[in-house]
Amino acid sequence: MIEQIDHIRIALARTGAQTSDFDLNPDVVLSESRALRPAGVLAPIIERDGQLQLLLTKRSSALKHHPGQISFPGGKQDESDVDATAAALREAREEIGLPEEIVDVLGHLPVHETVTGFSVKPVIAFVRGNFNIIPEPGEVEEVFTVPLDHVLDPDNFLIQSRRWRGKRRHYFVVPYGPYYIWGATARMLRAWTNLMTS
Repeated sequence: MIEQIDHIRIALARTGAQTSDFDLNPDVVLSESRALRPAGVLAPIIERDGQLQLLLTKRSSALKHHPGQISFPGGKQDESDVDATAAALREAREEIGLPEEIVDVLGHLPVHETVTGFSVKPVIAFVRGNFNIIPEPGEVEEVFTVPLDHVLDPDNFLIQSRRWRGKRRHYFVVPYGPYYIWGATARMLRAWTNLMTS
């Protein structure tokens, strides 16, 4: 397990290309003057039964934006946050009850631009020991784990599409059991996979 964590840390030290929700849609022309809001998300790795697992959340179906979607804990950077990493750690504490003092940041993925106008810094971290998962009911419907090996295997990723705002849009998916992981979350995981296999 220690070797796997070290491998992740080394991979994250590599420089990767920035990603966006538009990567698979080259016909989209983005305005040079667009204003992006900074945000941070946390990809918390835990050890369970000798295997590394990734903690993910299913967003509340009552939310206005992306209800019921699979996501990392995280959100927009507040004025009180020193940076996007601080925002990711704060949001993880608020959304799932993850104490910052047991989190070891291993590194970061390249910044990801979302269709909703955020510039997201994905923070990869290892959680030392157990903690009491407390989903924030207004935001999080469920907290679950996926084997890290599953979401870091390029063979498990698919490209699918649907019509959005009158045009067909393509996106990555990495399904696991009943969980349909897609969109920005899947795109960031695919970027992580690229770093691990480069």
